[in-house]
Amino acid sequence: MPVSARFRALPALVGLPVLLFALITWQVVADGPLVGVDERLSGALVHPDRISELLSDLGNVQVAVPVLVVALVYATWHGRASGVDRWWVPPLAGVVAMALVPALVAPLKEWTDRPGTPAMPPAVGYYPSGHTATAVVAYGTAALLLFPLLRSPAVRRTLVVLCAVLVLGTSYGLVRRGYHWPLDVVASWCLGVVLLAGVRLVARRTPGGSRTPDGGRTPPGVSRSTRRSSSGTPSSSSGPS
Repeated sequence: MPVSARFRALPALVGLPVLLFALITWQVVADGPLVGVDERLSGALVHPDRISELLSDLGNVQVAVPVLVVALVYATWHGRASGVDRWWVPPLAGVVAMALVPALVAPLKEWTDRPGTPAMPPAVGYYPSGHTATAVVAYGTAALLLFPLLRSPAVRRTLVVLCAVLVLGTSYGLVRRGYHWPLDVVASWCLGVVLLAGVRLVARRTPGGSRTPDGGRTPPGVSRSTRRSSSGTPSSSSGPS
């Protein structure tokens, strides 16, 4: 897909989760019909056990953020070693996205003041799910940063599947254990998608190498003079061909 088409598609990609998030938030604040459906669904799904507890832990900061840090370090090292222009921009975008999670979730929790499920002690501030948002942004950003650095399509697919499994596993564990209502989790998916779209946009706009005459990219570490020589045009350092 051309770059311009991708940028035109971005508002649609971001607009849908934003609208869904706004709808869910309105229903939670107004105690609308969706809340009743949400509570009945939670009642059918909640069954605390050891597996759901372990899965919910995947959204802990102590678990998810170190995974992101490893991806940030590798992407930073790879970009700098490859001589990529503005190599620091995609990792920085990932750091900003992760920092925005608590900055956005904490005020929303206080404003919506939603009580927890019957499986939790009486308390408020459960909407949206901070653990889900942490998992979506941490694992999703790690996948976005590592994806273009992987050569094998099979490894790329594995990375995407692993990211999805970690996020879905976290979400299932939180609902199954009764830590969150289903709508808390879905709202955090929406919030996470918007933040990941920002990371992807920044990464797309950051060159991974110089543009070739046919619109492609020069592989990192290959200079323009080397490219000209290989295409049949002598460079200043090459002899007669």
